[in-house]
Amino acid sequence: MEVSASIDFTGAKAALFCDGFVLTYLRDEKPGLRWPGLWDLPGGGREGAEGPEDCLLRELWEEFGLRLSADRLVWRRVFPSMVEAERTSVFFGGWLTRQEVAAIRFGDEGQGWELMPVVGFLGHPNAVPEMQRRAGIVWREVSGAQAGQAELRV
Repeated sequence: MEVSASIDFTGAKAALFCDGFVLTYLRDEKPGLRWPGLWDLPGGGREGAEGPEDCLLRELWEEFGLRLSADRLVWRRVFPSMVEAERTSVFFGGWLTRQEVAAIRFGDEGQGWELMPVVGFLGHPNAVPEMQRRAGIVWREVSGAQAGQAELRV
């Protein structure tokens, strides 16, 4: 599904997977911050007129020091915004390599990061519930597709 840069979206997030794990970070516990101290996924708010992919890729650079190209985002869907009910947000799914995970340089947002087992994140009692739900949708759809592609190559 193509997502137009002209849609009125508040931000973009992603579930980025590597070998059965998902990239997560532990949110800060600052006053006024939404979902303080919970495990979350990369991404954040839109700046200016940037499109959804640009928003996510900028956030990924700022938060984790990772530069990915937009073609690495293999799954996308528009969801209701978690912060403004009348607007939308864009959620992506993609794959990371082990080399990319090893190259992570965590920024100054959050308390730390973890490559968490997918099942562990989906059932974690201290994770942002809507991010768990969205990550579960992506995981079911992209892990099955990846397994099917692997079977075709054998």
